[in-house]
Amino acid sequence: MTTLTPTTNALLLPDGPEVPGLTFRRFRGETDYLHMVAVLTGCKEADQVERVDSVEEIARAYSLLRNCDPYQDMIFAEVDGDVIGYGRVTWAAEPNGQRLYINFGWVLPAWRRRGIGQAMLRWQERRLREIAAQHPHTGPRLFTNAAWDGEQGRHALLHNEGYRPVTYGAIMVRPDLENIPEAPLPPGVEVRPVKPEHLRAIWDAAIEAFRDHWSFVEPGEEDYQNYLSFPYTDTSLWRIAWEGDQVVGQVRSFINPDENAEYGRQRGWTEDISVRKPWRRRGIARALLVQSLHAVKERGMTEAALGVHTENPNGAFQLYQSVGFEVMRMETVYRKPMS
Repeated sequence: MTTLTPTTNALLLPDGPEVPGLTFRRFRGETDYLHMVAVLTGCKEADQVERVDSVEEIARAYSLLRNCDPYQDMIFAEVDGDVIGYGRVTWAAEPNGQRLYINFGWVLPAWRRRGIGQAMLRWQERRLREIAAQHPHTGPRLFTNAAWDGEQGRHALLHNEGYRPVTYGAIMVRPDLENIPEAPLPPGVEVRPVKPEHLRAIWDAAIEAFRDHWSFVEPGEEDYQNYLSFPYTDTSLWRIAWEGDQVVGQVRSFINPDENAEYGRQRGWTEDISVRKPWRRRGIARALLVQSLHAVKERGMTEAALGVHTENPNGAFQLYQSVGFEVMRMETVYRKPMS
């Protein structure tokens, strides 16, 4: 991986705050992964965000970035040479003609409320305008960011910079795995064990199913490789429904032992829940979710969790509530027109 020299590495921000020892710079390569983990770890308690990060996982994710050159699209904040925050930008094209220009970043709690996050966000917007200028596009262009409930500083910053809420997501938890309801699959639909030769068909079926969901972006090869290399994949936990030679629905559950150890729990994630359009309204999603709850329970888990768009047009939020999931925390998605 290329390493930039110090002369090309520095970033001079015209609106940077007057904080002694504060400087900004670009990404320096793999050596920054440790700094990124330290910032994320240092932020999560103050922001009430549950996460476990590692250099290995960041390296995997950054090897599969799409529409992002970290050497051009990242900013790091340092005080006296110590990294105290960083951010990154990327972009995506929606099928409806909108282009999303996405920014996100973190500043350690001890260095907040000094204008550092604001300066980083404004640099990110300038960088995204440079990227947008290279796109021959006449449709809407929107800056995009998101904040969990506990990220009060991020909520305030985005509001002050002109971002407005557009929709919400949630992490839902089923706090126990007792009294799981019954939910049979309809006639002609069956769950089969996953074989390696099924992986592409399962992926393609999920993408087709999600095409009518809010803010869908057509995936690229990087996304497929990310799916294949996900570190917690255990296909014996997956519940894939077939009718004949067609994948019609799925739940791709997983267990994250590092997260469970960090938070002292036994949680299974019943995620990537989808049913292709011709097979909806037949109880397939409910049946697969119920089977998935049993599957993680058999592995010794005592609770289950999933993520959902609360305004899912197919009633996913209500379905999960009916199976015993409760909202644990909410995420607000913000957008702002690019001027």
